[in-house]
Amino acid sequence: MGKKEKIVDEYIRKSADFAQPILNHLRELVHATCPEVEEKMKWSFPHFDYKNEALCSMAAFKQHCVFGFWKAPLMKDPILLETAKSEVAMGHLGKIATIKDLPPDKKIKDWIKEAMQLNDLGIKLPSKLKTTEKKEIVVPDYFIRALGKNKKVHQIFEAYAYTIRKNIGMDYGSQN
Repeated sequence: MGKKEKIVDEYIRKSADFAQPILNHLRELVHATCPEVEEKMKWSFPHFDYKNEALCSMAAFKQHCVFGFWKAPLMKDPILLETAKSEVAMGHLGKIATIKDLPPDKKIKDWIKEAMQLNDLGIKLPSKLKTTEKKEIVVPDYFIRALGKNKKVHQIFEAYAYTIRKNIGMDYGSQN
């Protein structure tokens, strides 16, 4: 079985009382199904990697837990596909408040095996296409006139990254 990391032990220990049995159960299922799994903390919650790629993750909140698969959009189960498309927060099983809220262990193990197979085959999630085309920033006339009064400030504004200029323009544009 893969090594269990103390940092994940600590995360589970610090989780709410209701969450601890859920997180421990999910962790055991992952380790039992994928003996080579590596535990890691990413974004402050436990992740499980297989073959140096993300497999699945779990997290606890004040009143619920979540469990999800990194490559859910590529998996076959309609439940995973639907929740992956909807982008409704993290996790693919909804809000888990008790172990009874989990699907049967066999189903979870099947999902883990499918996620492992995607990693075995080297299948990656498609990267989001980045556009090099920058949209024109609409800066209000009064803001441009104000910039024109101070050449140095105008140069600084023009040197800002696109997103900063866009946000400044939006902030000033809302103060008509």
